[in-house]
Amino acid sequence: MGTVSEPAVDPDDPRTMVEFSVLMANGRLAGRRFDSREHAEAWARPDQGDRVVEYNLVCECAV
Repeated sequence: MGTVSEPAVDPDDPRTMVEFSVLMANGRLAGRRFDSREHAEAWARPDQGDRVVEYNLVCECAV
């Protein structure tokens, strides 16, 4: 089975402009953004309550 790749960013479709960060156990977002979900997952510490989140600043909607 093949790997799932991130969807392509279409500058004409704001729904594709997704960013990744880490919601830390203390309820705050990490002070940085990540290029991909994989990079965010590598940085996060789920054993301490961190969660990877995706968000879209253009339409202010959670994905």
